[in-house]
Amino acid sequence: MTWSATALTLFPEMFPGPLGHSLAGRALKDGVWSLKAVDIRDYATDKHRTVDATPAGGGAGMVMRVDVLACAIDAALADAPKGRPVLYLSPRGPRFAQAFARELSEGPGAIFVCGRFEGVDERIFAARDVREVSLGDFVLSGGELAALGVMDACVRLLPGVMGDETSHAEESFENGLLEYPHYTRPQIFEGLEIPSVLTGGNHQKIRDWRHARAEDITQTRRPDMWAAYAARRDASQNKPAKGRKV
Repeated sequence: MTWSATALTLFPEMFPGPLGHSLAGRALKDGVWSLKAVDIRDYATDKHRTVDATPAGGGAGMVMRVDVLACAIDAALADAPKGRPVLYLSPRGPRFAQAFARELSEGPGAIFVCGRFEGVDERIFAARDVREVSLGDFVLSGGELAALGVMDACVRLLPGVMGDETSHAEESFENGLLEYPHYTRPQIFEGLEIPSVLTGGNHQKIRDWRHARAEDITQTRRPDMWAAYAARRDASQNKPAKGRKV
């Protein structure tokens, strides 16, 4: 089954954007995944194709209308394949993470609602079971760039997209750690050498070195990740063997 993404947007020309190139672009051309960009204005009900209105209660900016969005979402949901979640890219949602990328990549795809203006009418979340997702603690001009980021994180996990499928297992976040450092030619650059363990040919020592460096980097740069990883590691090490009496 082809992984299918639908982007509901006011700027359909922004898609596929960077996803039309490199590995994702080749996979798109080969039919490994599909992308449909839908102009939300196509579901407006007036001759001016109005999609927004002033906020109830007053305030700055405009708000995307719930009735127009609902029609756009209904049309996307009616389009095959079935069972795709509807995601709204918003700094208000839980932060997007690798585990969720893998979960999405293993499903039929997703429908991405790309907001603009001050946001969307709150009623759309209950009316159409829309799930909010944040790319990070910052604000973008619209949801398109965030949607492209989420799509890319999912598409690269699809079978056949990456050249070396085993590389996923050692990437940042896959095992609760940030990724270890990488090196390549030349052997010496401005007095800086490749660590000798990486060129010694002992694969077990290389694995141990990489794991240790991944732990060091995670502990230093992401203490939140390190705390969660250390807790899981300690719990696993202290877990009694199956069938053992304690």
